[in-house]
Amino acid sequence: MDTSPTPLPDPAELATTVAALQGRARTELAELVAFESVALADEERFPRSECEGAARWVADALRAEGFQDVALLDTPDGTQSVYGYLPGPEGAPTVLLYAHYDVQPPLDEDAWVSPPFELTERDGRWYGRGAADCKGGVIMHLTALRALKQHGGVPVNVKVIVEGSEEQGTGGLQRYAEAHPELLTADAIVIGDAGNFRLGLPTVTATLRGMSLLRVEVETLGGNLHSGMFGGAAPDALAALIRMLDSLRAEDGSTTIEGLDADGVWEGLQYPEEDFREDAKVLDGVSLTGSGTVADRLWARPSVSVIGIDCPSVAAATPSVQARAGALISLRVPPGMDAVKANELLTAHLEKAAPWGARVVTRQVGMGQPFQADTASPAYASMAEAMAVAYPGQEMQTAGMGGSIPLCNALTSLYPEAEILLIGLSEPEAQIHAVNESVSPEELERLSLAEALFLVNYARSKH
Repeated sequence: MDTSPTPLPDPAELATTVAALQGRARTELAELVAFESVALADEERFPRSECEGAARWVADALRAEGFQDVALLDTPDGTQSVYGYLPGPEGAPTVLLYAHYDVQPPLDEDAWVSPPFELTERDGRWYGRGAADCKGGVIMHLTALRALKQHGGVPVNVKVIVEGSEEQGTGGLQRYAEAHPELLTADAIVIGDAGNFRLGLPTVTATLRGMSLLRVEVETLGGNLHSGMFGGAAPDALAALIRMLDSLRAEDGSTTIEGLDADGVWEGLQYPEEDFREDAKVLDGVSLTGSGTVADRLWARPSVSVIGIDCPSVAAATPSVQARAGALISLRVPPGMDAVKANELLTAHLEKAAPWGARVVTRQVGMGQPFQADTASPAYASMAEAMAVAYPGQEMQTAGMGGSIPLCNALTSLYPEAEILLIGLSEPEAQIHAVNESVSPEELERLSLAEALFLVNYARSKH
């Protein structure tokens, strides 16, 4: 067996190759964005065939690159994830590359400047739902591997897994991996679903908040009543729900769930308030919510958000006292907290806060534990070296992310020796989950180069 170090391709030549692949990257990203792959959604608006089409596209792309054992995995939540294996040199380490093809709904399609599922170039960016989160991550992985093939080959064994239900938090891939633990085993895992802290600032994400999605239903009457004849004495379910939801936040907007610690402190990279206000597009004169630094609030403390309410719309409203009302609540919890326990505290808080003896029923619809990476691992050194080349004059930063990727904890539990890194295309200007999502072509190019160099560096570090 040849145990000599893998020669490092000339960075300038590799960068030239990655740049030359960007036209293909744009074409393929447009093809992938065109699939309206909102998983587990309204079948009339987003038919299952769109997700199936996206999954087949990814599978075909892997086969075209020489991947073996390419398969569409039917996960327990009713979606499909795509798997493939590309063998490397004998004795080489194995790296798992992750992304997901499912996307968030486009929201208000009239608010998009260009059609959400049609990749459109504008002002130096490529716009489309999933362009950054996370179909761009699929293209990033493919581009890195293609560049290496033109410079001596891919120096590691590569496994690729592209999930089909990450945005739903239903845990299908986690459960599949737990039932087939040998499938995703690897020495290092690159999760391509995070992003740089700032456009052009190379960043790995070291922590993720966990999440709980809780559906709460409130019932007070046998049916709606005329608000003139009964209003003032009849208990209004919508009013009860509003009181319950309001109790989840203090006057300054801090999360106040009884029994849940909300005093965590973030010691790493800070997020200046003026930058956050600009990134979040906070209106003039409107205050930020919570206390502590912005980094504390985003990465070290729990955060509760009401993300949907079931009640009559203004257009469809009648003068009635509401008999029933419901809401979907998202609770994000930082590393060090148990998401299951946090969900129990949220449930108990809501039940206690219900006024007038209103009947309350809760149902958990999503769950994911928080994640914290080992930043002292050799993989981080390999990535830091790679990013220094891909981003000349910049040093790799380590940041947290307020969002959740439940698979990370499942992988940590299944493969405790694996080194896990999170990179990706979701920098603030990408506006993921919002209207007019976009990706920076420059970030896609630089991160594709960084990933290619990382694979070489990591292979050498294992000899």
